[in-house]
Amino acid sequence: MDSIEQANADLERLEKQLKQLLDQIRKLREENDSLQARQEALVTERAALVAKNDEARSKVEGIIHRLKALEQI
Repeated sequence: MDSIEQANADLERLEKQLKQLLDQIRKLREENDSLQARQEALVTERAALVAKNDEARSKVEGIIHRLKALEQI
């Protein structure tokens, strides 16, 4: 194998590795985008659940106050 053939073989090997790296980068970017979207959805869902929890707590506290008021009658 002469030097030109060796250089061509090396270039082909490097090109194959570069394509594999680019494919891996694309996959990782897609996964990262998906994970970021999921995280945003979970943060939004958590905020909604915290709000519902606070509302339920307020309602229960109100019921307790009314029950205590009824006991005093």
